[in-house]
Amino acid sequence: MERLKALGRILPRVIVAAGAGALLGLSFEPHDHAWLAVVAVPLLLGTLNGVSMKGGFLVGSGFGITYYAVLVPWLTVIGGDAAIALAILEGLFYGVFGAFASQILKHKLWMLWVPCLWVATEYATSSVPFGGFPWGRLAWAFTDSSLGKLASLTGIAGLSFVIALLGVLVYAVLRRRSGLSLRVVALVAGIAIVGLSSLVTLSTEGNGKTVTAAIVQGNVPGKGLEFLGRARTVTKNHRDATLDLQKQVEAGSQTKPDIVIWPENSTDIDPYKDAETRADIETAVKAVQVPILVGAVTEGPGPDQRQTTGIVWDPAGGPGQRYAKRHPVPFGEYIPFREQLLPYIKRLEMVGRQTAPGVGPGLMPINGVTYGDLICFELAYDNVVHDVAKGGAQILVVQTNNATYGGTGQPEQQFAITRMRAIETGRTVLIASTSGISGVINPDGKVEHKTGQFVRDVYVTQVPVRDAKTLATTLGGWPQWVLTGLGILGAVLVLLGRLKSRAGEPDNPPATTPEREKVPV
Repeated sequence: MERLKALGRILPRVIVAAGAGALLGLSFEPHDHAWLAVVAVPLLLGTLNGVSMKGGFLVGSGFGITYYAVLVPWLTVIGGDAAIALAILEGLFYGVFGAFASQILKHKLWMLWVPCLWVATEYATSSVPFGGFPWGRLAWAFTDSSLGKLASLTGIAGLSFVIALLGVLVYAVLRRRSGLSLRVVALVAGIAIVGLSSLVTLSTEGNGKTVTAAIVQGNVPGKGLEFLGRARTVTKNHRDATLDLQKQVEAGSQTKPDIVIWPENSTDIDPYKDAETRADIETAVKAVQVPILVGAVTEGPGPDQRQTTGIVWDPAGGPGQRYAKRHPVPFGEYIPFREQLLPYIKRLEMVGRQTAPGVGPGLMPINGVTYGDLICFELAYDNVVHDVAKGGAQILVVQTNNATYGGTGQPEQQFAITRMRAIETGRTVLIASTSGISGVINPDGKVEHKTGQFVRDVYVTQVPVRDAKTLATTLGGWPQWVLTGLGILGAVLVLLGRLKSRAGEPDNPPATTPEREKVPV
């Protein structure tokens, strides 16, 4: 009976928390209501106030599961079960957040510990399992806000901290228990953060050198999981679009590029081993007479393995420098526990050979300019981006293929993440996609060019070569580690306090409702 009463008290809070999770999901593309994040966070904290750790886990899980269900419905293209499984998995991380945050809210330093714990939660979702899924970080929603400019100083983790802190400050202003002085301090601090962020200036000037780049979106013959069913057609589409570009150059209607960029999966057939695919690439390269960065799936390095790569194909020397994707997508490019799962989930047979991760950053010096190559989803992983940025990349390239998720909102979300990476690193980003969204993003995150989806598009642009590093690039992963460490420290202190409190309780306490089970309004 007591458990049913406790459940009855906690259920309304879980429902409200789920609503807060839905609001947070709507903060991101394709909905793009970023400031709902500053509503969702304090609403979540309100539902956690005064509940037990078990109650906090339920509330946090309701929040997180709904959040991811609204954020990544595009996974239903793979299967409704995949979307549900991911939402539950990622949502449980926020259940852990809720369990600890419910107790941290009682601590005098709660305004520091809570946003740090949020960053620790994002770090966990970005790391485990199977390399994590960093798609739900608060920072990604704020590309068009003045707050987004802070990414150039603090990095992505630091920006998520600032946004979570703003939510905490809003909660401090609205919380019934807050005194007048705390409300005033929280209000002033929140206004100061937003105001100061608007004063941040982002430089777009280069070192005096520029590069003329051509981005080719050749388009694909279909949508969904079968989009590469005619792999040769995809390659020929990109070859033909490049040949058309050369005709425009010869006619004087287009500027001759210094480099041409093809997207990920512009050839899904190994050009080292397939003569027809190699001939298609070399036809395009010899026509434009400049290097083409080709996105190719290659066989190896082991038996029944493949790699997703970027290959610099030179008109004189042929295939040269090569970068292999370091973060292949689990259940999309490789199957964890393959032998155990395939007998039960036949759909996984569509994945084919296991994609082996590459080793080392995608740094590619081409004609005196160093390009940093990132392939598709891995641009959301801090370590991959930090390695190319700190390694001296002067221009970033994203080779991607979003044809599976065309029209679902996923390409828009990835484009927003790419814009934030441009701000963080202070680099121009050249995006080549098989079917969209391709484009050019300036070092301040502003969009110079953005294609439609499932159309052919060839865009030629002149972009600055940049050497100066942002503070975020210099700091690298330190903001993430420090803030995560502080969040864990807050959780540990709360646990120690609970253990100490329990150790001091009498053996036969009076029969009253334990404090941890109270759910005050």
